[in-house]
Amino acid sequence: MAKKSFDLEKLVEGYKKDFPFYQVLSPEGEIVNEELAPDMTDEELIELMSRLVWGRAYDRRVTILNQQGALGNYAPSGGQEASQLATQYALEDGDFFAGTYRDLVPLMFHGLDLEKAFLWYKGHMEGNAFPEDLNAYSPQVVVGGHITHAMGVAFGMKMRNKKNVVLSLNGDGATSQGDFYEGINFAGVYGAPYIAVVQNNGYGISVPVEQQTKAETLAQKAVAVGIPGIQVDGMDPLAMYSAVKKAREHAVAGKGPVLIESITYRFGPHTMSDDPTRYRLDDEVGQWQKRDPLVRMRAYLEEKGLWTEEKEMEVIETCEQEIKDALAKVGQVEKQKVSDFLKNMYEVAPQNIQEQIAEYEAKEMGK
Repeated sequence: MAKKSFDLEKLVEGYKKDFPFYQVLSPEGEIVNEELAPDMTDEELIELMSRLVWGRAYDRRVTILNQQGALGNYAPSGGQEASQLATQYALEDGDFFAGTYRDLVPLMFHGLDLEKAFLWYKGHMEGNAFPEDLNAYSPQVVVGGHITHAMGVAFGMKMRNKKNVVLSLNGDGATSQGDFYEGINFAGVYGAPYIAVVQNNGYGISVPVEQQTKAETLAQKAVAVGIPGIQVDGMDPLAMYSAVKKAREHAVAGKGPVLIESITYRFGPHTMSDDPTRYRLDDEVGQWQKRDPLVRMRAYLEEKGLWTEEKEMEVIETCEQEIKDALAKVGQVEKQKVSDFLKNMYEVAPQNIQEQIAEYEAKEMGK
């Protein structure tokens, strides 16, 4: 019997080839993969582009509001619009959304009022008081902390025989957390209808992906738990939409979860308290700006006669007015009081908390 040796290096070298990079729309706005191109009507294409433009306008305006001190710390999302908004657009009624602190724009398109989003930024408890019919979690700040929760909702959907899915968005840094593996592993074992989209923007705050993991792709982490994993151009709105639609079909058919690695990039800082020039070069940013999802989608729709500069300006102006109106409403919301925080701690407050509530109510009334 011939002896076989362990070729460990070759094993690792072969991983990446099993995870091809899927793209539909080139940076120049040309269809490069007809087979993967989604079947979308002209109206759906226009709506998707409108959402991308609205998201970019929102990001720019809220960045300025943060600099003016009107809102709390902000995590810019410019550059990641395809990864965030095309994914959410691929969902259907009854589907559940779980995002991070960078994903408030897709959360708003999922049903959250803009006013609520601004209250969340300001740390107001009303920003977390979601309507019962909004199928979403509050934005998660803890890295990877929502993945097991999202999986739990998906498991519940399966138990109730619902034909819906849960979509979670998280960054590349979350794949280094135990919650990530636990969530996708449990979802795989029990066939939960769960779609985990990993937005690989190259950095976990300031830490490059290659310093977070030895894996050449994050999609390959799906192999360890026995579920499908694909790597998609996260700057390509059509590719992201198509990938989520396919993953959704897979999940609602009872075939279990899907991991999608979205190769994307944030043009701005991690948050407004971050200085990205300390860990990345302007040349790198410039190269990624050539792949801008809005540029390629705009070129594609203009070629089809579906988009104009006037239409784009109309969306931008609408966004700016909606922000202005929402800020006016936020200004009318009653300021938070310590007594309110205490009242929200327990359904039935114990004696010591009741005493503290009375003490602070007296102070707040000027007694």
